[in-house]
Amino acid sequence: MLKSLRARWPGERLYLIADNFGPHKHPEVRTWAAAHNVELVYLPTYSSWLNWIESEFAALRYFALNGTDHRSHDEQDAAIGAYIRWYNQHAQPKREFAVNSKIRQPDYRRLLDEALVVDVLAETAL
Repeated sequence: MLKSLRARWPGERLYLIADNFGPHKHPEVRTWAAAHNVELVYLPTYSSWLNWIESEFAALRYFALNGTDHRSHDEQDAAIGAYIRWYNQHAQPKREFAVNSKIRQPDYRRLLDEALVVDVLAETAL
């Protein structure tokens, strides 16, 4: 996936938002990203609600899988495919966070101050 994103936007710095799943932090992934001008940005632990894809998976589970007893993988795949086709026909772009959300308008100075404090604490711990 990273290679296809890199090919789609050559020469531009890419920012990839990822959760804290172990493979996303694998040294090979980090090395490749650094070599190809891709910055990996990790969501804070226990904040899957920030990741819009999580809500999409929750809806898929709720509408296509919960309360079902599929007799085969093919039947389950058909149910998932039917939901995805329905969803794509009715999809609307996601455009806004909550109006006063710190996600939408973060206090960058405070975040920078916190990052500096963390760096100082890390150095004094060594």
